[in-house]
Amino acid sequence: MSGVDDTDERDPESARVRAAGVAPSIGRQVAVEAGRLPLAFNEPAEVDLGALGRSLWEKRKWILAPTLVAAAVTFVAVNLMTPVYTSESRILVENRESAAFRLEIERTSVADRTLVDPEAVTSQVQLLLSRDLGRQVVKELKLDERPEFNSGGSLLSLLLRLVGLGDDSRAAEERVLKAYFDRLRVYPIDKSRVIAVEFESRDRDLAAKVANAVAETYLGLQQLAKQDTTRQASNWLQGEIEKLRKKVAEAEGRVEAFRTQANLFVGVNNTQLSNQQLSELNTQLGTSRAQKSDAEAKARSIRGMLASGRPIEVSEILNSELIRRLVEQRVTLTAVLAEQSSTLLGQHPRIKELRAQISALEGQIRREADRMVRAFESDARIAEAREQQLAKDLEQMKRQAAGSNEQDVHLRALEREAKAQRDLLESYLARYRDSAARDTLSALPADARIISRATPSNVPSFPKKLPIIALVTLTVLVLSAGLLVSAELFSGRTPPSSPPNRSGRTAPDAEATRTELGEASAPAPGAPTLSDLVRERGAGMVAVAPANGSVDASPIVVRLARGLAVSGRAVLIELDPRQTGASLVGDPAAPGVVDLVRGTASFGQVIQRDRTSRLHIVPTGAPSPEIEDLLAADRLVVALSALAQTYDHVILAAPPATALAKAAFAPQLPLVVVVGPKKWEPAEAEQIYDQLTEAGIADLIAVVEDDAPDEAAESDDPVMAA
Repeated sequence: MSGVDDTDERDPESARVRAAGVAPSIGRQVAVEAGRLPLAFNEPAEVDLGALGRSLWEKRKWILAPTLVAAAVTFVAVNLMTPVYTSESRILVENRESAAFRLEIERTSVADRTLVDPEAVTSQVQLLLSRDLGRQVVKELKLDERPEFNSGGSLLSLLLRLVGLGDDSRAAEERVLKAYFDRLRVYPIDKSRVIAVEFESRDRDLAAKVANAVAETYLGLQQLAKQDTTRQASNWLQGEIEKLRKKVAEAEGRVEAFRTQANLFVGVNNTQLSNQQLSELNTQLGTSRAQKSDAEAKARSIRGMLASGRPIEVSEILNSELIRRLVEQRVTLTAVLAEQSSTLLGQHPRIKELRAQISALEGQIRREADRMVRAFESDARIAEAREQQLAKDLEQMKRQAAGSNEQDVHLRALEREAKAQRDLLESYLARYRDSAARDTLSALPADARIISRATPSNVPSFPKKLPIIALVTLTVLVLSAGLLVSAELFSGRTPPSSPPNRSGRTAPDAEATRTELGEASAPAPGAPTLSDLVRERGAGMVAVAPANGSVDASPIVVRLARGLAVSGRAVLIELDPRQTGASLVGDPAAPGVVDLVRGTASFGQVIQRDRTSRLHIVPTGAPSPEIEDLLAADRLVVALSALAQTYDHVILAAPPATALAKAAFAPQLPLVVVVGPKKWEPAEAEQIYDQLTEAGIADLIAVVEDDAPDEAAESDDPVMAA
């Protein structure tokens, strides 16, 4: 190896140690490579896409040739395929019965019969897919005579039919129905009551005919089902009507027989005779009482007028013909007397005669009035006698009516029963008439109608030539390119785009050389720094540990951490506070890794910022337990794994190498920087190497402690070649 002292070749016993120079203030460092890095910290190498692209371009014929062949074969195949055409008809499911065709009882219903629920639409879809409907369509269009639907079946079925073992008719029907249903597609349109009927066929005209035939046959089946239902209802009603007629006749006969037996005859207005007679007697009694009162009042009034000598001014007297003539004669004689008195004296015979005639007329009028008074009194007595007789008849009729109440109740019960039977008979008769009137297909519209009839399609639904060719071509192109990419990646000919990282590093089998450690020499111009070496190895986690307790590793820890923070996210974890000198955190009592392991603090509470760089710091925390207990904690392993996944670089200020080798996370460390004393014997370095490699650490870098820690902490010194 270049840069290795010649003494390494002369001393093969130190073959595992390689020397690399450090800055003058550091002295000499020894780099050691050990076993394979644990899988937990493996990072895959990035593929060089440029090299991979160039490799694919060189082998482009292996991609283009299969792609063009596939495109050509697909083009020929899709052009050789028999095209399939699809036609569609659409059916609207709705109640098409008008009020004129409904039963009388349905006409008065306020429910909206035009609405159809989704379940009803789904049920109609199943009816369109029924085998009965399919058989009718097959029979109507003679689909069993077409090779597309009846190809003859399998070879086995043909052989069975030849020997007479196969059921030819049933097998043929099943083949035709299977082909029919394979080409038929029925589905409801979302958010509507429309059903789409699609049919596929190699004959565009046949596809349209079958789609329309399915829709028309469906409507016909609905009408036939309604007609069958109506006929069944009519037949049932006819039988019930005959039974009800007999029941009505029997009920009405029982009513009349009981009425005759109980003498409860019915008069005018369907009223029983006893009630009607009772009402008439009551009316006559009232009339007699009124006549009696009227006659007595008239007699008293006229008699009072006669007794007082007042003029009789009663309508019955004034309306009498005799009294009217007497009054007229008296008026005439009074006029003559007045005329004669103008020429004759009062004692004149003529005057006396006239006065005598007038007095006779007045006496005659009074006698006639007295006669009418007696007539009124006689009428009053007659009315009183009639009143008494009617009162007796009324009481007798009341007693008779009271005795017939129980029979009347029974009669009303018989009448109600007869009326109920009669009403039911009339209702059945009305329904029977309606059903008989609807017993025609024209009066029974189907609960659906065709809103779009299928027409022959000019564009085949299969195959879609351009999409199929494009899909196959693209698929073959992607598969060919993928196979070549996989072959290149597995062959190992494509190099990674960045230097190999720590993943999969193994110690060389051949022996290396050893360099005797002596005084440091001047660094070579442009020599790499310690942080450059760490970045070159791709170590996401690095532990800096002193060779023993007397070595001060704090300057190197701080310088390395700040150097790595320049080019990426870095965090320094103070596992051993003695290896960082004064804490870089402003608050010495801040929680740290000890609190994180104990579970008393979170990551957000323990991570602090460096005062002079972009570095993040996790202090030790307080109080610190025994270092062996902290290093053996399982929670520490988990915490370090989490930090390694978050940061680009995790730097551990570790305890001496002997204690670090016993840590639980030691097998996960990809790199350890061991800081030795200024006078570092190779035997001591080899002993430390053995302990760390036995612990499973993948890679080692050995350096000597810094002479001027204060100055060295300011920058990362370059590493000088040995």
